[in-house]
Amino acid sequence: MKLYRMDEIAKTLAAIEDPKVIEDFLNSILTEKEVFDISSRWELVKYLDEGTPQRAIANDLGLSLCKITRGSKELQKNHSAFKIVLDFFKKL
Repeated sequence: MKLYRMDEIAKTLAAIEDPKVIEDFLNSILTEKEVFDISSRWELVKYLDEGTPQRAIANDLGLSLCKITRGSKELQKNHSAFKIVLDFFKKL
């Protein structure tokens, strides 16, 4: 049985207009480590978008170069979800 329901979660979160409700939900459903991991990946993407060198990112965030390289490759893809979300974030 497939329990992968990110589509339902994404649709539900997209329909909620209150960021505090979404934040509370994410803090409730995720472990403290998962919240940290997601938050550090978000910071990583922002650093990469600003052109920060990978080694500086590794030092600042305590992430492996492998993780940073993966984020960089995702950001460079055509129609990158990272880029789309970053562009939306910049307009807020």
